[in-house]
Amino acid sequence: MKAFQKTASFAVLHFCTAFSVAWAMTGSWIIGGAVALVEPAINTVVYFFHEKVWQRRETQLPGDTLTV
Repeated sequence: MKAFQKTASFAVLHFCTAFSVAWAMTGSWIIGGAVALVEPAINTVVYFFHEKVWQRRETQLPGDTLTV
């Protein structure tokens, strides 16, 4: 459930960001709206599966951390 909640909050933030950037660049509410519907929707699905892969990795490799 937590992954879904994170995905949903990311989606809302991403929709707003995409709309704002597209509208600011084009001055068109229609283009801003279209970009805000298409790109973030696809990216949100990708993000959900990306999180799932990382969750699986964390459970398979306990104690394995990335050192920077």
